[in-house]
Amino acid sequence: MNFRILASIAALAMVGLAMPAQAQAVKIGSKNFTEQFVVAEIYAQALEKAGIPVERRLNLGATLVAHTALTNGEIDLYPEYTGTALAAVVKGDLSGSAEKIYGEVKDYYEKNLKLTLLEPTKINNGYAIITLPETAEKYKLKTLSDLGPVSKDLTFGAEAGFGDRKDGLPGLKQVYGIQFKEFKIFAKLGIRYSALTSKDLDVSYGFATDWQISDNKLVVLADDKNLFPPYYLVPVVRQDTLAKNPKIADVLNKISPLLNNENMRTLNAKVDRDKEEPADVAAEFLKSQGI
Repeated sequence: MNFRILASIAALAMVGLAMPAQAQAVKIGSKNFTEQFVVAEIYAQALEKAGIPVERRLNLGATLVAHTALTNGEIDLYPEYTGTALAAVVKGDLSGSAEKIYGEVKDYYEKNLKLTLLEPTKINNGYAIITLPETAEKYKLKTLSDLGPVSKDLTFGAEAGFGDRKDGLPGLKQVYGIQFKEFKIFAKLGIRYSALTSKDLDVSYGFATDWQISDNKLVVLADDKNLFPPYYLVPVVRQDTLAKNPKIADVLNKISPLLNNENMRTLNAKVDRDKEEPADVAAEFLKSQGI
């Protein structure tokens, strides 16, 4: 073989050795609702800005679909709620502090599933008992304990299942002595908010990051005796993914303190009310945070 050809082959081999291997894309998933789309996009774009390639696999479905995709390695991470993970996966006791539930889920995931929880956000998307400002002012309502003595004069609305759940009407009665004058059934969340604002209801419930709460300046009554379990949003990641790229944890742990119920309501509203794309909403949020 010609000396020049041999030299060219050797040079090409040296170039190949000198070039870094293409980093494998981190596969980010989400469940099938707005908040998940936005937060997953925030994670994806933050990682991309840090030089980590990303593949999006959003809108996977309900909790167990996303969880199975994670344990099977079809995705590397997705945003989950501590209370949901405890109920659906760990099948543990939902009572206790946010720290207790986070620790229990993290311990179970690490020991049994080869997954881990990163730092939680400040988003606690648990149940929220809500009322109009004028109702809160009239009855001096700030907490669910305040609601107990006057509940017999008020009408409550929720979906049918809320009347039977341990953390629904039976729990409100047991823990707070709440017994409403009337229980009206509304299947859809949006209809409940409309019924409340049109004063067909006095009290209803939603979820703490529902954009309608801020939009209608509704009052969320504090769960002062901790009937409802905490549902803090947290990145759940495969341990083997973190072992290959520990920088993922650094990036997402810096994002978590920036997300809270108030700004999540705003982000959800931009998508659901204003019909903006989740990716655009995420990009705007990161820019506003200097990322």
